[in-house]
Amino acid sequence: MADTADQKKPAARRRRARLLSPPAWWPLPAAALLGLAAGGAYGVLKAPEYAATSYVVAVPDDTTEPATALGFAQAYARIATSSSTLAYAQPRAGISARELRTHVRAETSPESPMIAITGTSANAAESADIANAVADALTLSSNQAAKNTGVQLLLFNQAVAPTDPASPSAPVSGAVGLCAGGLLGGLWLLARPARRRPEEEQLPVSAGEPESAAVAEELVQVPAQGEHAAEPKEKESVR
Repeated sequence: MADTADQKKPAARRRRARLLSPPAWWPLPAAALLGLAAGGAYGVLKAPEYAATSYVVAVPDDTTEPATALGFAQAYARIATSSSTLAYAQPRAGISARELRTHVRAETSPESPMIAITGTSANAAESADIANAVADALTLSSNQAAKNTGVQLLLFNQAVAPTDPASPSAPVSGAVGLCAGGLLGGLWLLARPARRRPEEEQLPVSAGEPESAAVAEELVQVPAQGEHAAEPKEKESVR
């Protein structure tokens, strides 16, 4: 009876440990909640950023084909953020050329001779001033060579101060953080080693010693009996 009680204690302890241990899928909600908190904090603490865009179009003259204007639009988009263009735009933008380079970008389409110049800033009015200053500087510098290129840049639309920030709000950044955290938690669950099932766990040595000793004794006795049983047959064959 005492041995039976001693053998039941480790099994009870293992069952109690399994009940108290967290489920195997706990990293998934934990990572999702952590991502939600991080994304929401980023959206609240980060200063809003505004973006304003002005448009410049490349127009060919009477002796130039439209495809040529499309090619020059691609080339002018590349030099929109060059040092020479930013030097022209610096007085109107009101910031240094080095800082201006980090607050402006130029984009174009391979199917249209339109150049989009976007200015970004923490102030809505300043973002529009940056975009318009770079657009005017690019137009003036490129039109100096219009007689040789046969293509002229014209201001198509000026940028206006935006009313809403371009940076994501706290709910949006929180949702993004939630999705990213859930994704990382799911990947961690897939990559970690599989947990052993309760039935696969081995019993302690103290609990398994009587059974293992009995099995070992039976295995030893079976070959011994077989050897003794084979001896009379060998003697009969000798006779």
